[in-house]
Amino acid sequence: MDFKLIATTTFGLEAVTAKELKKLGYEDLELENGKVTFDGDEMDIAICNIWLRTADRVLIQMAQFEARSFEELFQGTLAVNWGEYIPEDGVMHITGKSIKSQLHSVPDCQGIVKKAVVEGMKNTYKKDWFEEDGPVYKIEVGILKDLVTLTMDTTGPGLHKRGYRNLAGEAPMKETLAAALVLLSDWNTSKELVDPMCGSGTIPIEAALIGKNIAPGLNRTFVCEQWPIMPKDVWEQVREGAEKSINKEEFRILASDIDGSVLRTARDNAVKAGVDKYIAFQTLPMEEFSAKKKKGCIICNPPYGERIGEKEQIEKLYISLGKMYRNLDNWSCFAITSFEDFQKFFGAKADKNRKLYNGRLLCYYYQYLSK
Repeated sequence: MDFKLIATTTFGLEAVTAKELKKLGYEDLELENGKVTFDGDEMDIAICNIWLRTADRVLIQMAQFEARSFEELFQGTLAVNWGEYIPEDGVMHITGKSIKSQLHSVPDCQGIVKKAVVEGMKNTYKKDWFEEDGPVYKIEVGILKDLVTLTMDTTGPGLHKRGYRNLAGEAPMKETLAAALVLLSDWNTSKELVDPMCGSGTIPIEAALIGKNIAPGLNRTFVCEQWPIMPKDVWEQVREGAEKSINKEEFRILASDIDGSVLRTARDNAVKAGVDKYIAFQTLPMEEFSAKKKKGCIICNPPYGERIGEKEQIEKLYISLGKMYRNLDNWSCFAITSFEDFQKFFGAKADKNRKLYNGRLLCYYYQYLSK
């Protein structure tokens, strides 16, 4: 079956996800805010869920149409052959959002869509009542400037849920963003990689997964695996291919933090991710880090100083980070922060910076390239 698929992303990561999709062999990509749209089938749904590192979810676009009244919303939804996708015992969960549209009441829109989907199911199955005790189908009605997009989620829990991080530090970064930071850097396995403020270890773990070419979704399941339209052998083939794609690269990532207790969590997470062999964890104040090797790469998510009274402490930390970097020979440095004066206290203007969101927080990814 052919689908129009959508890989949703955090704002700012659309181009990174698109690059991943191109590497997987997809073409004719359409980039919009928070999503990349492309064509695919059941195999592609499995491939993208298992392999995409920076996307949030993989959705099927069921329909797109304009609606300025509930009747138009109802008829546009009813026009979809829902029974072709959803079995008669399917659990239908409707979510919604509306931005700058005449149909601004999201609960009402959800109710109309649910009613239309059920009517469509009645037409297919010739019955008036559905048990809804089978596989789950999360349908979203998204309305932007009166343009309705109906989607069905194939992923379930977001793609950042790799399965290795049961515990995290105080300000955990999503695995998808951490992977993006690595992909946006100049690191490869021929260079040493250091995260001197690693917290629960998300950046070094994601880097190790990338270095070994381990598919991020290899050890988890997805909601659409229970759908009758998704053949079981498709998932078996993709997982078998992913297992064979793991390379024999040998490398070392250095991950340090001043907090020994959070490092214990980081080590546990690395073990669960299957990459502990490639990461050396060390309790060490960032100011004390040094390296004799040429050509290395720092990637870090330092504290941002969001709490009252932290500003002076954060400024000192960024001064120390800048000094540490300048003492390294031909290294690059990549740091994400929401702190506006980062470059001032780091002591140098970044070669590049990129606007990214860490959760709802607007940040910049400052990139200092090796000379």
